[in-house]
Amino acid sequence: MGEQTLTDTFGRRIDYLRLSVTDRCDLRCSYCLPKGFKGFEEPAHWLTFDEITRVVRAFTALGLHRVRLTGGEPLMRRDLPALAAQLSALPGIEDLSLSSNCTQMESLAEPLRRAGVRRLNVSLDSLRPDIFQQLTGGDLARVLRGIEAAHSAGFAPIRVNTVVLRDQNEHEIEDILDFCAARGFTLRLIEAMPMGSTGQAAMQRSLDLQTVKRRLERRFDLIPDILPGGGPARYYRLRGSETRIGLITPMSQHFCETCNRVRLTVDGTLLLCLGQEHSYPLRPLLRAGVTDVELVAHLRLAIALKPERHAFNDQPTRIVRFMSLTGG
Repeated sequence: MGEQTLTDTFGRRIDYLRLSVTDRCDLRCSYCLPKGFKGFEEPAHWLTFDEITRVVRAFTALGLHRVRLTGGEPLMRRDLPALAAQLSALPGIEDLSLSSNCTQMESLAEPLRRAGVRRLNVSLDSLRPDIFQQLTGGDLARVLRGIEAAHSAGFAPIRVNTVVLRDQNEHEIEDILDFCAARGFTLRLIEAMPMGSTGQAAMQRSLDLQTVKRRLERRFDLIPDILPGGGPARYYRLRGSETRIGLITPMSQHFCETCNRVRLTVDGTLLLCLGQEHSYPLRPLLRAGVTDVELVAHLRLAIALKPERHAFNDQPTRIVRFMSLTGG
């Protein structure tokens, strides 16, 4: 299988896979999973490491070269460094990264770094223990220790993701930015999305990041910038420093026209759009003995289903699956 390119019907080249290794999470972020939620996928339906590697190998034959390990919380998947090592060894994989809440990063930072994970996105919605506990149900001190462990292990760049919510953490943006600047991290602010009942409820507290940008411009001179990674953020550098801030604005200024990514859920379903239901089941094919050549052909068929844009604005109650079940 010689290298080719994977292009959807709207001319967008697909070169980035968000790979969910679990739908489980040890936090309960208010905009993601409801407290007490137990409707997780059966472990028998999870793709095995070998099945995941087969899918990623097939994608690389079509020119895909970026993979991000996500969840749920990916560090909850047992032996994750072993999977990371399998994926980083695949010809064509140029960028293996990870999204994590860092609750378990103290013990896993070094093994993951040795396995080939290079970049890290950290979910951090508050630097106040009480607000953090209110928003996530978690222990901020443990998360901060995990972040420092990742920093010490050599992950670079480290990008801190903060979902901005009115009357909860909006007043902390500058403090979190200072935290990132002191460590050489990039802060990325994110608008809440109406995914599942929790996401739809969070929309009542979501902030338009165009408003936040204007607020930041009163304190900082923001210079448009570009950072590698293939994600949707629009970046700015603070003049006179190397500190950068990114805005991820799926609601106020969507980025669908440049979307270069698809998501693979833990049960082997390929999701073609975060805000639509278009999908393609791969697990039945893998377990029925599909050949590598046939698998590549199925990926082409799947990408042909990718819609032009999400429906969050027009149909905000359409997506009933929670974000943790989707893959970050």
